[in-house]
Amino acid sequence: MDDNNNKNSSNSKSKWFVGVSAIAVIGVILIVYISTINFGSSPSSVSRTYLSNNPKLIPAVAPGIAAQQSNNGQEIKHIVPLDQIVSGGPPPDGIPSIDNPKFVSVVDASKFLQDSDLVLGVSLNGETRAYPLLILVWHEIVNDKVGGVPVAVTYCPLCFTGQVFNRTIDGNRVVEFGTSGKLYNNNLVMYDRLSGSLWSQGLGEGIVGTHAGENLKRIPFDLAYWKDWKQLYPKSRVLSTDTGFTRAYGVDPYGDYYTNDQLYFPISNIDKRLGLKEIVVGLDNGGQYKAYVLHQIESSKVINDKINNKPVVLFSLYPRMVRVYEPVIGSQTLDFQYNASTNKIIDKQTGGEWNFDGIAISGQMKGKQLARLPFDEGFWFEWATFHPPTKIYPG
Repeated sequence: MDDNNNKNSSNSKSKWFVGVSAIAVIGVILIVYISTINFGSSPSSVSRTYLSNNPKLIPAVAPGIAAQQSNNGQEIKHIVPLDQIVSGGPPPDGIPSIDNPKFVSVVDASKFLQDSDLVLGVSLNGETRAYPLLILVWHEIVNDKVGGVPVAVTYCPLCFTGQVFNRTIDGNRVVEFGTSGKLYNNNLVMYDRLSGSLWSQGLGEGIVGTHAGENLKRIPFDLAYWKDWKQLYPKSRVLSTDTGFTRAYGVDPYGDYYTNDQLYFPISNIDKRLGLKEIVVGLDNGGQYKAYVLHQIESSKVINDKINNKPVVLFSLYPRMVRVYEPVIGSQTLDFQYNASTNKIIDKQTGGEWNFDGIAISGQMKGKQLARLPFDEGFWFEWATFHPPTKIYPG
């Protein structure tokens, strides 16, 4: 009997618990619903279907574009099993995107932002904007234009993932994105308002509909504390709380979700090499994936590495802020190091100094600039479930 009990206990521990208590989930969903103008489904129906304390693991995702018969006999183009896309509670646009964003100065933004608040920053063609997470947590998508480029600034609180996409698809068609009310792998599923196709934020790819299998262009961004951002970019424009919606900006409806070991919805891959909500930076190249633990990047300041033989360098001179560059100028690949005594980044080949923007500010390469690369940043479980073969630096 004792052996059986021990085996049952061991089996239980081997299964990652991905549900939360019904009370906790209902609390979050009710907050979202109370704050939402459109009520598309009742909390009771949500609780009956999704509020389970049973461990949930989605079956492995089949690769490639598949076709499945819909209820009306028509084929639905999709790249993930349709039954793995689940309702998150609110209906489509129940969490409303911001489609006509307003911006204020850094001085005015400091009236509602604290130094410890996080902002997602974007710089394009000489224009710099910041999007506070205390606003994004209530909207998840901002359809905007920065430096003349149509962008979707996205944030998934469940995965702590920010991502910025170019809203141009099919070469020249600019679309708006909205929240679909659905989740795939516990992650935000968007839809475009032109075709109605569903898009995965974590994959940056269409997963259902006309554009299934098509990728969105990712745009490099920063995640920074307001204290650092306002010093680095004092002239940047900041998303205003004047969004056209009444929300408790400054109050996070997800509470301690970011620090506990619970997930709200099922995922397809469970990887215990790191803690569930360890924050990582994820890079990919040619089908190879690698995760870098945030606190290791912060302590190292500079990491030189290769992914599928492509050289990359990661810089981190400010808390939470990470930038990734291709360390190649012309035909020369550079190796970088951080000088702690001078707080400077130096390339080993020429001894020149480089700033956080990837620009050489002294030496024979003065004025040269490294190409910045996009990346994923968020909880480990999100990166690992979308990229099961991932390595972990320094492996």
